[in-house]
Amino acid sequence: MEQPKVKERIILGIDPGTAVMGYGVVLEKGTKIELISLGVVKMDKIDDHMLKLQRIFEKTVALIDNYKPDCLSIEAPFYGKNIQVMLKLGRAQGVCMAAALSRSVSITEYSPRKIKQSITGNGNATKEQVAAMLQTLLKFTETPDFLDATDGLAVAVCHSFQKIPVSKGGKITSKKSHSGWAAFVKDNADRVKASGNKLK
Repeated sequence: MEQPKVKERIILGIDPGTAVMGYGVVLEKGTKIELISLGVVKMDKIDDHMLKLQRIFEKTVALIDNYKPDCLSIEAPFYGKNIQVMLKLGRAQGVCMAAALSRSVSITEYSPRKIKQSITGNGNATKEQVAAMLQTLLKFTETPDFLDATDGLAVAVCHSFQKIPVSKGGKITSKKSHSGWAAFVKDNADRVKASGNKLK
């Protein structure tokens, strides 16, 4: 008897920034997630804000053309005291979105708190805690510019957790949303291996 084809999709996650943009690409195969790529785009040597936006747009289009993602998940700018910083982050996010729209890629936005909650079960988790959980989940070791890259990767994994199908007997029965890591572990005990790296 032929096995039903496992549904696959590629998710591109981006943490937009005007100094550093982090990105991660994952392949979702049914209920499994595999790391394809993660990295950063640096813009600290570009002085002109408009040229930074141009680089963000071009790099996002290049990522889309290279990895052919089914969807883009992006981190929303958080509300800070400095309105100028928020305005710049909002522009960076908008340029990423425009790049995705230019390639007809669907977009989902997540707040930083939602992303942290989804990955670690704690909406106030540190970048280091998020990175450690992603390493355990996707089984990879550190890379240069690690935390900016894992911020982008976290957005992609967060998106996968929201829509992950729960399969019984090889058939996808329902699309279940998980409120956080604890709920995901409860539903997917067979997929999560115990790790010695417990988060404090």
